[in-house]
Amino acid sequence: MFKKILIANRGEIALRVQRACRELGIATVAVHSTADADAMHVRLADESVCIGPPLARDSYLNMPAIISAALITGAEAIHPGYGFLSENADFADMVEAHKLVFIGPSAQHIRMMGDKITAKTTMLELGVPLVPGSPGELATLDEAYAVAERIKYPVLIKAAAGGGGRGMKVAQNRAALEAAFREARAEAGAAFGNNAVYMEKYLDKPRHIELQILADTHGNVVHFGERDCSLQRRHQKVLEEAGSPAITTAQRDALGVVVTDALKKIGYRNAGTLEFLYQDEQFSFIEMNTRLQVEHPISEMISRMDLVHEQIRIAAGEALGYEQSDIELSGHAIECRIAAEDPETFAPCPGLVSVYHPPGGLGVRVDSALYAGYRVPPHYDSLIAKLITFGKTRDEAIARMKRALREFVIQGIKTTIPLHQRILENPEFIAGDYTIHWLEKFVGQEH
Repeated sequence: MFKKILIANRGEIALRVQRACRELGIATVAVHSTADADAMHVRLADESVCIGPPLARDSYLNMPAIISAALITGAEAIHPGYGFLSENADFADMVEAHKLVFIGPSAQHIRMMGDKITAKTTMLELGVPLVPGSPGELATLDEAYAVAERIKYPVLIKAAAGGGGRGMKVAQNRAALEAAFREARAEAGAAFGNNAVYMEKYLDKPRHIELQILADTHGNVVHFGERDCSLQRRHQKVLEEAGSPAITTAQRDALGVVVTDALKKIGYRNAGTLEFLYQDEQFSFIEMNTRLQVEHPISEMISRMDLVHEQIRIAAGEALGYEQSDIELSGHAIECRIAAEDPETFAPCPGLVSVYHPPGGLGVRVDSALYAGYRVPPHYDSLIAKLITFGKTRDEAIARMKRALREFVIQGIKTTIPLHQRILENPEFIAGDYTIHWLEKFVGQEH
């Protein structure tokens, strides 16, 4: 097992990894920008190294600075958390080149799944179902017209190297396709330095279902059930559930067999999440995230497994030591992503946290790096806390979440707590009757 790990991230995920390391008896090194000198992950680490000024490109994306910090502190491995460099294959290569261990997948698999066209082609060959669409990149508008005629309108143009909704355009008919094609390519090129796009059939009422997996270096792959991440705004997840109110145990088990068999064949290692659209009782693969997910706590709650512990053990070369039949999924978990944003306009709201009082009690978990007196910086993602509740049933998890949201006090800045309270009071949410388009309509109706 490792003696010291550098955590190449910030905020609640850096703190989450620190806690796992401490429980395993591993010393931690925090890296931070000048804006994060007083951050909780820096205060609680065994050592800390400043790696640059506030802007992420000069600090948390500064690969040479992070590698140097690991070498001068004697760290043996680097955990990238999520975001930043967690899915950067060049960084994974650099880590390994300096005789350090990257706590995540191989650079080969990061590249394979990072390009959505390659990922879809690979999964199709492995028997994983896909959304109907183009077999690869759409090089010309004529190719786009031909594919659209085959799969029928409406269609979705998507960036091959993208994420977060950038480089994604819907065309309802042939007349709208040219503009969607050109706008998606331009947006993808500007956002990702790669203007390659592909096409999928646009599904009008899908749910976003994802499967959490772990794979060791001894050929073992298991899953920890599905998460329903359909409540999204501008393609960004807002609230997640495990399991999905729309999926049966039999459907989960069948999908799990297909996914774990596919990942065994390619020799995948460490944590990963395969994302699907689910409509008319059909699963269609859309992408794979080769890292720990923001919403991993809800999978931990229903499986009673520490996924970060497992990531570290796998990276150290240990076998899982259990099989799929040993993983018992029970109960229901919900996660609300609390952001430092105006709950009406969604404008970012950085600033000084004057009062901070997290909720507690049975079945309540808060993953956050906030404290009273902390100044939320304007330079990074607005996520400031994840509120997770667990219950024996979905109704119990919802009741606990309502109670926990009422108890959660964050003063000095605006947060999205009121939005989550409104969602949890909505009859359609309570009934589990929603799709990936539901939240946009709900927010629009309020305004």
